[in-house]
Amino acid sequence: MTLRIWGRLNSINVQKVVWTCEELGVPYDRTDAGGAFGIVATPEYKAMNPNSVVPVIDDDGFVLWESNAITRYLAAKHGAGTLWPSDLRVRADADRWMDWQCTEFSPRMRLAFWNLIRTPKENQDPAAIEESRAGSEAMTAILDAALTGRTFIAGDNFTMGDIPIGVAVHRWLGLPIRRERCPAVDAYYARVMARPAAAKVLAGPIT
Repeated sequence: MTLRIWGRLNSINVQKVVWTCEELGVPYDRTDAGGAFGIVATPEYKAMNPNSVVPVIDDDGFVLWESNAITRYLAAKHGAGTLWPSDLRVRADADRWMDWQCTEFSPRMRLAFWNLIRTPKENQDPAAIEESRAGSEAMTAILDAALTGRTFIAGDNFTMGDIPIGVAVHRWLGLPIRRERCPAVDAYYARVMARPAAAKVLAGPIT
């Protein structure tokens, strides 16, 4: 049975899931949902995800929400030894950075993203943008230090950890905002975007 995914592709969280599928060669059927597409407030969708957000997957009757949980699940099921590292410590390292993306990096970027991308210019809050920019800069500096001397976030090989980090870096570097240069992050982003799956999923503008 083909994996089913609900979620619009301009969602950073949906991008994680679709990118994972593309890396692993997992066939999927994606339905646009959330934002202008609606669906997420319907009783049928809320029965799958009571939070009314995207993404959700249905894998032969197994329904799962939360993008990083989905990424881990698909990596474990289809990518043992690749996206799902065999080495426990490498896997824990990848796992740690996945959580960091959700708890530290993306939350600090949120106000800059919403103001600059999804808010009309006349309604934007410059103070919120600057606070968000400064917080994001601090997180990017942490990431830059971690990537110095590393090819990918957990070492020499691309793993599940690079997918949440990759989409977050893509969003950060795509914002029309002043940034300090982070050479290791820039080099990492180039390596990530050279992957066909990343180039396919992240090809569109940030919206």
